[in-house]
Amino acid sequence: MKRKRFTNPVIPGFYPDPSVCRADDDFYLVASSFEFFPGVPIFHSRDLVHWRQIGHILDRPSQLNLDGVADSRGIYAPTIRHHDGIFYLITTLARQGEERDIHANFVCTAKDPAGPWSDPLWIDGAPGIDPSLFFDDDGRVWCHGNMRPDSPAWRFHRVIWLQEIDLSAMRLVGPRYVIADAADYADRWGQGFCNAFEAPHLYKKDNWYYLLIAAGGTGWAHAMYVFRSRSITGPYESHPQNPVMTHRHLPKETSPIHCPGHGDFIETKTGQWWVFFLATRPYAGYHNYLGRESFLAPVAWEGGWPLVSPGTDRIERSYPFPDLKEHRFPAEPETDDFDRQTLGFSWYFLRTPRERWWSLTERPGYLRLRARPQTLCEQAHPSFVARRVRHLSFSASCEMEFSPSGEGEEAGMVLYKSSRAYFRLVLSRRDGKKALCLVKRLLQDDSDSEIARVFVDSSCLFLRIDTSGRRFRFSWSRDNRRWKVLDATYDVSCLSQVVCGGFTGISVGVFAGSNGRQTGSVADFDWFRYRGAHNW
Repeated sequence: MKRKRFTNPVIPGFYPDPSVCRADDDFYLVASSFEFFPGVPIFHSRDLVHWRQIGHILDRPSQLNLDGVADSRGIYAPTIRHHDGIFYLITTLARQGEERDIHANFVCTAKDPAGPWSDPLWIDGAPGIDPSLFFDDDGRVWCHGNMRPDSPAWRFHRVIWLQEIDLSAMRLVGPRYVIADAADYADRWGQGFCNAFEAPHLYKKDNWYYLLIAAGGTGWAHAMYVFRSRSITGPYESHPQNPVMTHRHLPKETSPIHCPGHGDFIETKTGQWWVFFLATRPYAGYHNYLGRESFLAPVAWEGGWPLVSPGTDRIERSYPFPDLKEHRFPAEPETDDFDRQTLGFSWYFLRTPRERWWSLTERPGYLRLRARPQTLCEQAHPSFVARRVRHLSFSASCEMEFSPSGEGEEAGMVLYKSSRAYFRLVLSRRDGKKALCLVKRLLQDDSDSEIARVFVDSSCLFLRIDTSGRRFRFSWSRDNRRWKVLDATYDVSCLSQVVCGGFTGISVGVFAGSNGRQTGSVADFDWFRYRGAHNW
């Protein structure tokens, strides 16, 4: 009988740096959330392939201060582990500094992975980023992460450190060990391929300790490396086939998957091993605009070493299903009618909310946004509610009621990559009249620029942003049947990571603002619909 197969990515959209743990028959996965709030989305699965979001770990403003955090800073590379009935989350809060970023590492705990989770327990003296926890069978717990050495041999020279941690006091104890140093391998593999040793995770199998790391940066040179030792503190020997996974040897123009790396192994009850990792799906050449997504590949063991995607030298789009009973969840509805009192888990804000500018109860059945002075180009917290774009071809639309009372007030839809790259399709007031405007800011722009305008006589409009071929398209309608396309389309590459940089993909959502002015205007959204046309 032919085995059922699954298709990557198993969690589409920018859910990068996946970490996974098992509790009996259940699996839980977390991903980086950067400058968005709530922080650290958490997913549940019974078969490793089908996942349902069950919440966020950092869902209270008291847990996560993202005030003033720059683009692609915030929460980096969380690790989730389960031990003796307790779930542990360890991660990094990154902020921009004058010379280099400032990092602080912390732990949150919970008995139920759906929450509530504790407030952050900060780990004094834990350097660098990408911390992880390892629970040894002798009862000791080890914290490990990456850090910049005191005297780096080159700009991106990093090492992997290890130190015992007392979780009851939440402090590091005993000596600190360096268990992997990029400088030791620069001559063998090339300095560029040894950049940024990071994302360490430790495992134990057959009395060997295995260290999995990422290196090469998160772009084309990205790769996963494995080392092993009989002692947790080392010395560690390198896998004879390192890197155990990379796509940097494949042609950029024809490879359907780019940049695999930053992985986490998981063993099922049946003894199968798998690895979750980030990768990207290129579109329009080497460009990708969905960001780094969560992929899954099988792992085999041979001669005491793990082999990723055995039998092939690459990550595949499709693999045979794990040796687990398939468990599907109900499909997420395409349309959010805003008929609940809280937003669904797919929605998020830009940075931590410090006031209540949105409501699902002031006008039941509508999402109401209060127009505020904060703009999208600031490192602030604007009135913007967004969700990830998760498909290469998509359509997002909404019904909005808004009456701008003054110049500069606006509300509508936003396609957002960063504070320096976005589109706004908004109803505003221009020269005393209502106008639907398409405004862009792209990386080469010093300011926002209006690229299309049409005067309208209605305060109730239907808006749509979608893809047509390899271009973003912006449309509007008075009746949700006859749509008019604005005479301005843009190649999708304009919001790609290659062009814009950063660690996130694109978001689409609804927005209300007053461009620096105080106002009492509100925008009401009756529904929001997101449809993904296809994944590849």
